[in-house]
Amino acid sequence: MSSIHSFPPIASTDAQVLILGSMPGRESLRVAQYYAHPRNAFWPIIGELLGFDPAQPYPMRCRQLVEADIALWDVLASCRRSSSLDADIDAASVAANDFGAFFRSHPHIRRVYFNGAMAEQSFRKHVLPGLADPTLQYQRLPSTSPAHAALSYPQKLAAWRVVVAGMPCSSAVAR
Repeated sequence: MSSIHSFPPIASTDAQVLILGSMPGRESLRVAQYYAHPRNAFWPIIGELLGFDPAQPYPMRCRQLVEADIALWDVLASCRRSSSLDADIDAASVAANDFGAFFRSHPHIRRVYFNGAMAEQSFRKHVLPGLADPTLQYQRLPSTSPAHAALSYPQKLAAWRVVVAGMPCSSAVAR
């Protein structure tokens, strides 16, 4: 089991929303792109919510997030994991990203959404005890991973609509 490391955040200083995963999967790590597994629903959902083609090149998808004032990152900076599954993360190897510094450099973020249960659990255990910002709102969303088959794509999309709720119409076109 080797140590793996997450990517830098995709974010502008004007970001208002932060979406957090736990740790990139094997395919994402291989190509150095968030949510690269072809069956992961993240980009199709975000594309539908923001009104862009999720098949466009990765840099363009990232730019769409930034222009919509949505930041994307992972809770974990590093860990050991034997597969792409969150359940296979070695709990003793977990190191969280520096969220204190992140929130100081992204002061407009008020809403944090977790892409699945592991992202939320990891944040609450490894990050939240050290944060002192009572204005942040947190909400877990259903995982976009193909391993989370309990919900259909339309059900996941409906739950994820909260990400664009309340955002200016220029940022969120599809509601």
